[in-house]
This record gives sequence, C-alpha cells and structure tokens, in this order.
Amino acid sequence: MTSVRWMMKGREFIHCNCAYGCPCQFNARPTQGHCSAIGAFEIEEGYHGETRLDGLRCGLIAAWPGAIHEGRGQVVPIIDIRATEPQRNALLRIMSGEDTEPGATFFQVFATTFETMYDPVYAEIDFDVDVSGRTARLNVPGWITARGEPILNPVTGVAHQARINLPQGFEYDLCEVGRGWADTKGPLTLALADSHAHFARTHLTESGVIH
Repeated sequence: MTSVRWMMKGREFIHCNCAYGCPCQFNARPTQGHCSAIGAFEIEEGYHGETRLDGLRCGLIAAWPGAIHEGRGQVVPIIDIRATEPQRNALLRIMSGEDTEPGATFFQVFATTFETMYDPVYAEIDFDVDVSGRTARLNVPGWITARGEPILNPVTGVAHQARINLPQGFEYDLCEVGRGWADTKGPLTLALADSHAHFARTHLTESGVIH
C-alpha cells in the first residue's frame, strides 16, 4: 500500500498508430509491431495528498520499438504550465507511477516499460475533448498538434459508434472509439494519421480505476 492517497477524475484523449480498436485493448500485439502514441488528460477534480489538482491538464508523447510490455520505451511527459511547483511534482509522481500500487493504473504500468524518460515539458496545453461526440483537439505549441474524430461508415458517411468496456482495466472503465491524427516535435517525432483513438471519462486513484 502507498502512504500517499491521490485521485484524478476527468477526461482523456489517447491516439496511437494502431488500427481502429487498438490490439492493446485485447492483449494482442500492435498492428504494425510497434507502438507510438500521444495522450492528453484534463483533471476536473483531483488531489495528491494535500495538493489539489482541479482544472489542470497533462499529456505525453510515447513510443516503444515493439509491444508495450516488451519495454525499451521512451516518453516525454507534458505538464500544464499553470501548475504550481507542488502541483508539478504531484503530477509527475502520478505519471511516473509513484505513490501507486503495482499494476493499478496505466501510468504505473507504462512507467515500468520506459527505458528513457525525457525531461518534463512545462507548456500551455490547449485541449478540448467531447467523449460522447468522439472529438478532440490538442495543441501543445512546439510539441503536439492532434485531433480526434468519429469513425465514418464507408458507405453512408454516418458517424460510427463503438465502445470498449474493460471492467478490470487499469485506464478506464468504458471508452468511445474513434480515429485521430497527430504530429509531434522534439526527441520523439511522430506522424500519426487516421489511426486508433479513444475518448473516455476517467476516475483513477492510487489503487486503480474506480469502476
């Protein structure tokens, strides 16, 4: 058990290079044999110990040469420039898997797979996500430009809705599946186009997802 209690409740947008649906969600290997991804999170309500995190945002750029569980990954953590020093430290501890029970959250699990963790970026995170509408917009100047959209029916052009429910998952309970585009700069340069994205409401604690 960790001695520090924390909680994050909010919304997320995750976009990777895999086919719609993302094999990782089903314990299968990545579509192209490797994984590249960006993510953003808006904390509507949260705390780490005595430090409040309400209203803050964070994000990441990540890549692995094979499947995530095989390790050798790299990550650039991105923290809201509005965060105070205590808030920055709190968010970095959460994103690094510290103060978290082993295997309880995807932050903690992913942290065990990173070989290289670049210095954190403190930047403006212009982020908007509509979970039910399956849309998102993310701009971190000098680092990430990304968007998420619904998958369209190839015959009718109507927005297609599909969901993934992970009752024992370590990231979310239910997500809406869509597609995304992203370009990144910095030590991890990605160009993702018309590939998997998911949109979810999240509720994480040091002990895992609140289902």
